[in-house]
Amino acid sequence: MGNQHYDVLIIGAGVSGIGMACHLKRSCPDKRFAILERRQSLGGTWDLFRYPGIRSDSDMFTFGYKFQPWSGGKVLADGASIKQYLSKTAQEKGVDKHIHYGLAVKEANWSSEDKCWSLVAENAETGERETWTANFLVGCTGYYDYDQGYKPDFPGEADFKGQIVHPQHWPEHLDYTGKKVVVIGSGATAITLVPTMAEDAAHVTMLQRSPSYLMPLPSTDKVTLAMQKVLPAKLSYKLTRSRNLFISRQLYKHSRKSPKAMRRFFLWIVKRQLNGQADMRHFTPDYNPWDQRLCVVKDGDLFKAIKADKAAIKTDHIERFTETGIRLKSGEEIPADIIIPATGLNLQMLGGIKPTVDGREVVLKEKVLYKSVMLEGVPNAGMIFGYINNPWTLKVDIASEYLCRLLNHMDSNGYQVAVPRDHENSRGEETVMGALDSGYIRRAEDSLPRQGTHGPWLAVQDYQRDIEVLCSQAVEDGYLEFA
Repeated sequence: MGNQHYDVLIIGAGVSGIGMACHLKRSCPDKRFAILERRQSLGGTWDLFRYPGIRSDSDMFTFGYKFQPWSGGKVLADGASIKQYLSKTAQEKGVDKHIHYGLAVKEANWSSEDKCWSLVAENAETGERETWTANFLVGCTGYYDYDQGYKPDFPGEADFKGQIVHPQHWPEHLDYTGKKVVVIGSGATAITLVPTMAEDAAHVTMLQRSPSYLMPLPSTDKVTLAMQKVLPAKLSYKLTRSRNLFISRQLYKHSRKSPKAMRRFFLWIVKRQLNGQADMRHFTPDYNPWDQRLCVVKDGDLFKAIKADKAAIKTDHIERFTETGIRLKSGEEIPADIIIPATGLNLQMLGGIKPTVDGREVVLKEKVLYKSVMLEGVPNAGMIFGYINNPWTLKVDIASEYLCRLLNHMDSNGYQVAVPRDHENSRGEETVMGALDSGYIRRAEDSLPRQGTHGPWLAVQDYQRDIEVLCSQAVEDGYLEFA
């Protein structure tokens, strides 16, 4: 394969890539497109992560695509179910036939002379480099490094006689039955791993430097199950989506507007769950709600494991690893057979590709995002980037709709090139991740595009506003230049 020309090339066959392809099929049926996927299977994140208990952190009725209702009453689905949903969607919409697996895109170069993108992809099977060209390019690579999770170097790591396992590289048959496990971290991965492993392990300790805000959520939605019995599937899906969207939007809005009140509310919920059986110090963050992502606790399973003495939380700093576990700054030592550094992700835009425009490298931190979907000064290219405060897929749907509108507008006006131009020097200091202050974002500040201070350059993380900006406003707005 290779040396082929397409109207649209999509990089990545995860949630974003499959979504974009489905919208293309529906709204631009005459476009020839292909999806280049470096892995041997679709699903992206949901194909990569295999650790015990892997599940969505968003409710599935808003995580599901707008055009493909999520069925059943499961609110927080496991990784395998999500991957199955993506496969089924790709097959039903006929986009699975357009995916080319085992192709890692290494270069993406735009030529103004040829008015097209030229991509160089490495074939995993043959090791050969192939050239693919397209009029329009859409990056759907997610936002982290698939090869390497983030892991600090811990002193004394080589002394530890047990196993060290990173969640991003989970061994297929890891047996932790009857073992003492320490999970380092306090984010979504740790919150998922601890109660799941506690079912079979002798004991699991979650070791955190600082606590996160936790929110219990039932894994089954009884109201939706009742609605599904009496209402048509599409209507029940629509109603559930609207309700869940409204709730999550209000939580985020109030957290931003009245952080003290929301802090009291979140801590009150946790206190009730723990019923006095754990020290609230381990559940009281030193930042405001939504300065970092909120962690969802499925059916309160983490609290149940703590109350049953199958799991415990320690808040401290690591002094060093020892032969038999971890010594803390306080002098306490936690014994361990297995240590799991759930210490987060390494952020990486466009799957590590450094695109060029007419031979000049596009430096992302110098670029500002247009409508959260195109890069300033980069022609004929979209980048699908989900929300930080809502399910990723909500953005996938409306960003894909916008790109299809743009392609159709270009066709009907005979335009070959569309490029966003910032003539007002709108670039701000904040990255596209907005006000989030998580470690993985701070570490990656230099590799993230910026957002602007106003107009279409401002990324507000607001679904309702984005629907208007991306789906209703005119394509020609004075910021997009056509040729």
